[in-house]
Amino acid sequence: MRIAVVNNFFPPRPGGSSHLAAALADRYAAAGHEVLVLTAAYKDAPAEEERNGYRVVRLPAMPMPKLGLSIDFDMAFTAARPGNLRRVSRLLAEFKPDVIHQHGQFFDLSWISGRYARRHKVPVLLSIHTRLESPDPKYAALFRMLDRFMVWPLIRRFHPRYVIMDELAARYCAERYRATTADFEYMPVAVEPSRFEGFPELDVRAKYGVGDAPLIVSLGHVIPLRDRMALIEALPDILAKHPDTKVMIIGRVYYDAFAKRAAELGVSDAVITTGVVPSADVPAYFHAADVVAHDLQGGGFGTASLEAMASGRATIGTVTETNFPAVRLRNWENFVLVRPNDPADLAQAVIRLLDDPQEREGIAKRQRDLVYLHFTLDVVTRQHLEAFERMLEQKA
Repeated sequence: MRIAVVNNFFPPRPGGSSHLAAALADRYAAAGHEVLVLTAAYKDAPAEEERNGYRVVRLPAMPMPKLGLSIDFDMAFTAARPGNLRRVSRLLAEFKPDVIHQHGQFFDLSWISGRYARRHKVPVLLSIHTRLESPDPKYAALFRMLDRFMVWPLIRRFHPRYVIMDELAARYCAERYRATTADFEYMPVAVEPSRFEGFPELDVRAKYGVGDAPLIVSLGHVIPLRDRMALIEALPDILAKHPDTKVMIIGRVYYDAFAKRAAELGVSDAVITTGVVPSADVPAYFHAADVVAHDLQGGGFGTASLEAMASGRATIGTVTETNFPAVRLRNWENFVLVRPNDPADLAQAVIRLLDDPQEREGIAKRQRDLVYLHFTLDVVTRQHLEAFERMLEQKA
């Protein structure tokens, strides 16, 4: 097959969808398929390059302006630059894709490539990585309007099939984009467990002066949907039982309410913020952790949390036991589930894990086994390729 992979985010730009798009492209090419990646320019990354057997084209892009709001994200849009509409059409016409795999329903490269797909009757698979939602009522209303009046009118023109990674994505696509189960391809997010094997060179505990203290690691940019407030508000109870505990928050801080709350509660000394760290160092940060708590607001269970499980660290989530299609989660057996936005419940779970290292290690091992069984890139790549084959059969 000739597979066009489209994502405004692609390495070296950080982010879960960026690295997943690259990992899938690598495996598509390794399986013998022709691959073209279209993405947005990023810093000093080359405009074109050959990477692991396929071509990457980075299109001129305009960064999203910084307005001083909590929804300021590091995004870039290609449609704002003259000539890109024609260039994408030309690149795709030269490549002649059998299928287009889009990442991100609200990225303009998805809309532009969808325009080509509609005209040339090319099947499209669309991965929903981020839902346009917010706990802030005014932003929630804005995002609903964007979905209703911009995203949905554009994507419905090329009728994509939706990659459904969890039950929240299924509900979202049904409500916002009027999709049905007939439009769904059920595939979980994928990780590469092998990168967490072995012993990391970086000693994170020494670097930050943590020593042997209990360490809770929380990885990912701080945004309203991952604000870490529950973790901060759980800290007083955790510190009462384990007074040396540290919380390490890793990622760019777009929304700093957690820091203000930590100061109010008098727990700032227990909180370490690292900023963005290189992707290659992520295994070292998980290796240093006793507990990982990242997705705490009921917004799903993402790549960072699955990578923590793959690294063999007890990882807490706020999803339900039915979150992943065809994957059974069992609380306190192969998973640790707490109620969303519930500091008391979170504190109890953390304390239980810190109190009993044997139970913590047993759960961590079963979580790791779960990832190897259902969430590896090899498993998920095969599911994507099977979906492409079905789409081409339906087209014929």
